[in-house]
Amino acid sequence: MAIQFILASASPRRLALLKQVGITPTDIIPADLDETPLKAELPPIYAARIAAQKAAAIAAKYPDAIVLAADTVVAAGRRILPKAEDEKIARECLGLLSGRRHRVYTAVCVAAGGKSHSKLVITHVRLNRLTEQEIATYIVSGEWHGKAGGYAIQGLAEAFIPWIGGSYSNVVGLPLAETCKLLKNAGIY
Repeated sequence: MAIQFILASASPRRLALLKQVGITPTDIIPADLDETPLKAELPPIYAARIAAQKAAAIAAKYPDAIVLAADTVVAAGRRILPKAEDEKIARECLGLLSGRRHRVYTAVCVAAGGKSHSKLVITHVRLNRLTEQEIATYIVSGEWHGKAGGYAIQGLAEAFIPWIGGSYSNVVGLPLAETCKLLKNAGIY
């Protein structure tokens, strides 16, 4: 009997990253959770909590499956930036990140056999100081929509990023080296 391997995420970027390293989930079943940060919750704690809750929610429904869940947070200091769902939020995020370094946290959680194992990955990213015209042009592209912090490193915004310290795939949404290690330990990779 084949092992059921569930990606608990609707993110097309996470699926593409997994396929890039030769891993294809048998099912994609996003967890439906309230992802509101708790009062004064720090970004790494929030990312770890949400990833663990996503994995637990799907593992409870599919106890014989191996479940992979993740949550990515873009943070400016202690502030968790939202997923940009409208132009106003995208502009605010880009304006805040312009000319500064920030952190991208991704918590990865693999649940299997009633146990779960997690890893938190941190990448430091520096954005150039952006002009109003650069922000306006990026907004027109629509790439920011639904992206944590209002940008996608794997697209046009890469031109704004002269330096990262850490995992590039983490900023896209799934740190591959760490994810592959967790999946290997669970018997997938």
